[in-house]
Amino acid sequence: MRILAVWDNETEADLISMYLGIEENELTMTTAADFRAAIESGQPFDIVLMTIGLPDPETGFELFELVRERYPDSPVVGACPPSDVFRVVRFMAHGMSAYVTRDAGGDYIFMLHAIMKSTLDAVRAAREKELTKKLREEVESVRKLQASVLPKNLVAPSGYRICARYEPSQIRVVDGHPVVLAGGDYYDVFTLPDDNIVLLVGDAAGHGMKACLSIMTMHTLVRMMRRQEHRDTSHFVEEINQGLCEQSIVTEKGGFITLLYGILNAQTQTFQWSAAGHHPPLLQNLETGTIEPLAGQDAGGLPLAVDEDEEYESYVCKLPNNFRLLLFTDGLEEAFPADDDENQFGVEGIIRTLAECVELPLEETLQRLFDASNEFTQGSGRKDDTSVLLLERRD
Repeated sequence: MRILAVWDNETEADLISMYLGIEENELTMTTAADFRAAIESGQPFDIVLMTIGLPDPETGFELFELVRERYPDSPVVGACPPSDVFRVVRFMAHGMSAYVTRDAGGDYIFMLHAIMKSTLDAVRAAREKELTKKLREEVESVRKLQASVLPKNLVAPSGYRICARYEPSQIRVVDGHPVVLAGGDYYDVFTLPDDNIVLLVGDAAGHGMKACLSIMTMHTLVRMMRRQEHRDTSHFVEEINQGLCEQSIVTEKGGFITLLYGILNAQTQTFQWSAAGHHPPLLQNLETGTIEPLAGQDAGGLPLAVDEDEEYESYVCKLPNNFRLLLFTDGLEEAFPADDDENQFGVEGIIRTLAECVELPLEETLQRLFDASNEFTQGSGRKDDTSVLLLERRD
């Protein structure tokens, strides 16, 4: 501890200096006459020890207020004889953290180190708790902003049904309460001028505030460009990529975003899509029972915001009459049991769950996907944000 102390008794001051000067403490001991100069020196102190009546109660209080002004983050421990304890109330009401009574025998000196250390620890713990609370509030406000851009009412073409869900990851902080993080996952569904339907999911690298702001930046670009004539999904993804490469909030420290962007033509039952570092959609044929990706894992190009000159491919799939199409972020598959980073839920777990839910309603199937992935972690929970978009057509 770096301690500033002012004392009115030279003999006691020597004992205090000797006692508090042990255990690597940095002690500055001064008299009342030099106390003001010590305060105004600008030297950093972790804690201040002062007699409250030096050289008289009023001047002592003025010095105390000066300490609070110059060292607002340093707790103050006061000392007074038993007869003056009533004066402590005024000091405590104005921010003094603790006090000690000076018994005639001087035994209190041997309590000073423990009192000052516990006071400093308590003040720091209280500040950490307050900081955690503010951090939780800040994260929650950003998370709500993120949630506000997710579509509330998903409109599907005639003959189709669609549902989607986003679930953020969580952490536990010092007081044991879970904090729902602002995340980097995103999904969107909207209708183009030609009545085709856009389905997309995105995932920004990392977690927390930066990932959230990155995905909000992409959302803004998507919404700005959605009315443009981009009949080829690859052209749209290339435009988004070039826009994101100009945004430092996304690109700094190696940031990037994966994206799956698709257009459903409900009349022809075709699905055109492009991927930027993202897993291909899974197609469940409800007539044959097969469940497989629309392309191999290497389909598509680099994630967004990596190379502004990257060219992307478009893929077109003719959909069966009865099917389910699943778009998802890697939080769904990358679910691991506690203390096991090799055995994951994986695409195999997703396919298994889809097969088990073939007769269930679409919304219940979506819930089962989240439940199965979470149960696979054996109580540890998914460590990544998760977005899932599920489209269905049945005769």
